[in-house]
Amino acid sequence: MRLPSSLPRRVLVPLAAAAAALLGTTAAASADVAEACGSVITAPLAPPVSADEPCPSTDPVVCRIRVLPMDQKVEAQRTRMRYHALLEEMHRTAADMRDAGATDEEIARELVDMRNQAKEITRAGMTPEEVRLLEERNIAKYGNPLGPTADQLFAKYGSWQQVTDASMRTSYAVDRELSLAYRPCPVG
Repeated sequence: MRLPSSLPRRVLVPLAAAAAALLGTTAAASADVAEACGSVITAPLAPPVSADEPCPSTDPVVCRIRVLPMDQKVEAQRTRMRYHALLEEMHRTAADMRDAGATDEEIARELVDMRNQAKEITRAGMTPEEVRLLEERNIAKYGNPLGPTADQLFAKYGSWQQVTDASMRTSYAVDRELSLAYRPCPVG
């Protein structure tokens, strides 16, 4: 295509720059899709299996998910995605606290509290029996229905930074069973 020679060069240069920027934005958007973060669906949900079929996992939550009817699996996946969103909030909180000069201990304590609150939120979508089983396990193991306290985690890991890291982990096995992957988003 031939542009009219009457079009001044000072108009053509900004147009060329805008076109290049637009192409760069498209390329960046494509890269963003390839590097999705947060809760990422990795595959279709697997159909339920018979409760008589042996479970290949040692995680009772995974074994329970495997036998759920499909509508309940879909709801479990949605609940897990909400939990992942709460983990994202925890990452932002940690970054904000760090920027504000909080100590590793202050950050760890806040995040352990947030994680326990997140458990309460995600358990709201479970049956009373499922919640009871999880709480009984945690009471037996930690003396707390929501799980370990910050001090228990510090005794286990030996550093507040490791407590922070542990508080923002998710179960790979549960995520995989729900056809999800959790990838922390960049903070900042």
